Amino acid sequence: MTDPLTEIDEWGPEKIVVVSDARTGMKGVLVIDNTARGMGKGGTRMGPGVSVAEIARLARVMTWKWAGVDMFFGGAKAGIVGDPNAADKEDILRAFARKLSNEVPREYVLGLDMGLNEYDAAILADELGDRGAAVGSPAELGGVPYDQLGVTGFGVVESAHVAADRLGLALSASTVSIQGFGAVGTAAARRFTEYGATVVAISTSAGALHDPAGLDVEELLTLASRWGDDAVRHYRGQPVLPVGAELTVACDVLVPAARQDTIDGPTAGEVKAKLVVEGANLPASQQALEVLAERKILVIPDFVANAGGIVAAGVAMEARYSPFRPDPDAILTLVAKRIRANTADVLDESDATAALPHDAARSIAQSRVRAAMTARGQIRSELTA
Repeated sequence: MTDPLTEIDEWGPEKIVVVSDARTGMKGVLVIDNTARGMGKGGTRMGPGVSVAEIARLARVMTWKWAGVDMFFGGAKAGIVGDPNAADKEDILRAFARKLSNEVPREYVLGLDMGLNEYDAAILADELGDRGAAVGSPAELGGVPYDQLGVTGFGVVESAHVAADRLGLALSASTVSIQGFGAVGTAAARRFTEYGATVVAISTSAGALHDPAGLDVEELLTLASRWGDDAVRHYRGQPVLPVGAELTVACDVLVPAARQDTIDGPTAGEVKAKLVVEGANLPASQQALEVLAERKILVIPDFVANAGGIVAAGVAMEARYSPFRPDPDAILTLVAKRIRANTADVLDESDATAALPHDAARSIAQSRVRAAMTARGQIRSELTA
């Protein structure tokens, strides 16, 4: 995005705020995409390659994601340029919060995304002196710790279950490959095994593992808690494959749950799964989606499958100033209900219109956002045009 003004369309973005701090070297951005259905809400990520263009793309995904699960918040996203493992991370976070004090929490509430954890959320809220300035903070502070609950990965598997049923595929007898073994991937692996599925491949930034007979998920979870991405190098007797190998192994269900833009057209031509459930945001290019559709491989869109995190965030938003701690079991029950219903609605719409699931899901979300914009008078209705 060389000139943000050229990227504005009928939906937004409504506001882009770029911030910096000379003392700490902090550089960051907030993009509020569309607030017709409510105030801006979306995660905050931190990484060395964060850009305005990336955050704007993700803010748009949030607009469709909130509308898709039919919860009344608007699409927004924030990002910080930097190493999330740096020693001065807290100083960077505090500078970022201070610079956005005009917008947070009146127009946007900080949340968690790649590079941030619940303790970072606590720091952001502390800097602004408002426990409602951030969600995803530790349970000890009355927050909803997304990563500990594994809400996003949990929801991905609930979505996969609905989609597998449509394909006549028993999830309990299915093989699964998961790209990415962070918060989403680990929670998804655990939930898949609870359903009886066999995880045959996983990957981290350090490499991939593949065993057609099945990987030991409990051992991998233990290794991941100790070694992080290097867990793959400590797994017993299994060669470490190049990153990307997990995308094309033989399996029934593929879950890309790492970063955006990891599946391109040529890679899509080699995918062997019957079902792709997008755990990450924007993991497949448009060309990849078209190739997968031509090959009759069903793809469940990111803003449908991975919306568990925002369902939990919605609960956290309601509980920001409550003296009572949200019930984790109730949150997971709500995640399952919303994700399963939304997945079914999208597949019904896709079948009825012969549209790709991404297009069907976007159409449903856009109709809800457009109705809200019309009700607010932001656009003219057909009756008054």
